[in-house]
Amino acid sequence: MTRYVDEDLHGAEFRECDLTGARLIGVVMQDAVIDGLVTNLVVNGVEVTEYVEAELDRRHPVRVLIRSEDPADLREAARRLQAGWTATIERIRRAPGIERRSVNDEWSAVQTMRHLVFVHDSWFRRCCLGSTELFTPMGIGPSVEPYRGAHGLDLSLDPDLDEIVSVRDAQAAELEAWLDDVTAAQLAVRAPVPDDDVWPPYARGRSVRQCLGTVLRETFEHHGFCVRDLGLIEAQDAE
Repeated sequence: MTRYVDEDLHGAEFRECDLTGARLIGVVMQDAVIDGLVTNLVVNGVEVTEYVEAELDRRHPVRVLIRSEDPADLREAARRLQAGWTATIERIRRAPGIERRSVNDEWSAVQTMRHLVFVHDSWFRRCCLGSTELFTPMGIGPSVEPYRGAHGLDLSLDPDLDEIVSVRDAQAAELEAWLDDVTAAQLAVRAPVPDDDVWPPYARGRSVRQCLGTVLRETFEHHGFCVRDLGLIEAQDAE
């Protein structure tokens, strides 16, 4: 483990870092922001993860539906997620150009939606349906090779908002139609992930329900990121 003793890390930023097992002893941490997959976090002897998760569930009840095993709850989760994105897209349309702006090195709104195009193709069509079709070219996948521009993705594309929304609406309708008929038994079976080297390589062995959960969580989380950044951009413009 790397040890930092009497170091001044004021204003430091750790992005896409694995801090598993990190220990911060005798530190001064004021006005800090932690955003990521956080579990078993102990602050001054108190395990705070459950408090944080309970508060997030209170603020965003759809999280509870996303974790459910009941197909009816999952259908409702998908409906609410789509409604949330629809409202955010209308917000974007009221400020033309904002969809291509980004803050703090994060994705812009259009990049975020293009990533969700990829999430649907990979985690739903491929993992839940067993599809071997090429991914939608406009999708934005992982940054790691050889997946970054593989399996139909075209990194040269620069679609406008209407094009992206049209694809996302069609994907949402496809997911909704599937959820209308899926049963708990079908969700529990092993996901029919094709036996090839296409993303996501770590999906094999998971259930259909687990793969669907990834789709719903990604849709929720990235909506939160998008709304957060739109707020920051609007605040900057208001200054």
